[in-house]
Amino acid sequence: MRQIVIDPVTRLEGHLKVVVAVDAGKVVKAEVVGTMFRGFEKILAGRDPRDAIFLTQRICGVCPADHATASALALDDAFKAEVPDNGRLLRNLMLGANYLQSHITHFYHLSLPDYVQLPEMAPFTPHYTGDFRFNKAANEKLADHYFQALVIRRKCHELVAQFGGKMPHLASIIVGGTSQNANADRIKAAKGLLEEISTFINTVYEEDVRTIAAAYQDYFKAGKGSGRLMTYGAFPMDAAGRQKLFARGIFAEGKISALDPAKITEDVSHAWYQAQSGGQPAELSTQPAVDKKGAYSWVKAPRYDGTVVEVGPLARMWMNGMYQQGISAMDRIVARMLEAKLMAGALDRWLNELDLGGKCEAAVEIPQEAEGVGLTEAARGALGHWIKISGGKIARYEAVVPTTWNASPLDVAGQHGPIEAALLGLEVPDADNPLPVVRVIHSFDPCLACAVHLITANRPMTEFKI
Repeated sequence: MRQIVIDPVTRLEGHLKVVVAVDAGKVVKAEVVGTMFRGFEKILAGRDPRDAIFLTQRICGVCPADHATASALALDDAFKAEVPDNGRLLRNLMLGANYLQSHITHFYHLSLPDYVQLPEMAPFTPHYTGDFRFNKAANEKLADHYFQALVIRRKCHELVAQFGGKMPHLASIIVGGTSQNANADRIKAAKGLLEEISTFINTVYEEDVRTIAAAYQDYFKAGKGSGRLMTYGAFPMDAAGRQKLFARGIFAEGKISALDPAKITEDVSHAWYQAQSGGQPAELSTQPAVDKKGAYSWVKAPRYDGTVVEVGPLARMWMNGMYQQGISAMDRIVARMLEAKLMAGALDRWLNELDLGGKCEAAVEIPQEAEGVGLTEAARGALGHWIKISGGKIARYEAVVPTTWNASPLDVAGQHGPIEAALLGLEVPDADNPLPVVRVIHSFDPCLACAVHLITANRPMTEFKI
């Protein structure tokens, strides 16, 4: 038996460590370790509730629009605010444009180097060797698109900033809607950016994903994970929010059923926290316990009705009947590309629905005592924010992010989280070059900056070469 430690796993947001044991060419044990503690919940306590939208965006520079949206929804719920149509559409546009940035970044800059040989120079070296399957011409074409995608990614940021004021960390999403309304110039600029982005998605991105999928068909059978999928639903299509672009639901045991948020719990039996496992997010506080026996990660273990569920683009596309081919490392990549195509079309429709004379925000007052829940979908999957207000200030705040679901450790019942489950049984022919391990991990697009945040306790600051 051979133990492989990858620390850190690169090409993802944040710091992730993975430890796998390989016996007879297969993974027989897997631990996914979040190596930092996120203290944002403690930072928010005692603050003005309206600060939450802006502070929680700092959890992650990759998906700030996602956190702004979830926080705004939680505050809308607590404040009983009714968001006008323009506010709803502008929020959708900012979140959707951030999806496009995230999906393009994931494929080209985080996953593609697992399948394509990039120039033998920094920052692409050192890297694993072996199992690259393209001839020189095909490899060079895909590598060229890596650099082209950097330009398109920037244009996605510009698209978000048209309505968010800046990117990352938007300034315009507020309780009750948005502080910046649409005008003719912004809409015109946004349409120009979206046209260029959409052309790239529908030609280059789609073709490249299909090329990778055809060459690596064996990865349609690798990295299944728990086999259960969950979505909170996102992008309201009407003022009441009853109809959404992505529906809410659970896929388990071969069928789709309704989701009950009351069944969402958090387990910390193998995480460095002091809390009662099995409580709901709104009830738990984040108290670190760095010396806890049996723990090995700063990531908690959320569960739905006591079961392990995977979240992300594949879950959304599956729940909406748009992609149900399978659950695997390659299925996640294909579903993400198809969602980018869908999102580009939705953004175009929302731009056309904006009313230049319409309201974008509702007047609100801070409640003295209130609770709110904001459930939405980040690019990486189900994202929930829970807030409790007491005396007009934040008394408790809890964020459960997509990577908390996907990178969760063992729970009290001995169930592995989705990434750990996806690694078990994986074939690793060459333990010195564990490409299959990183390919499966990258298919989930982990964001450890969201799942955890501050430097590990009881360790000195040190120097890292990046």
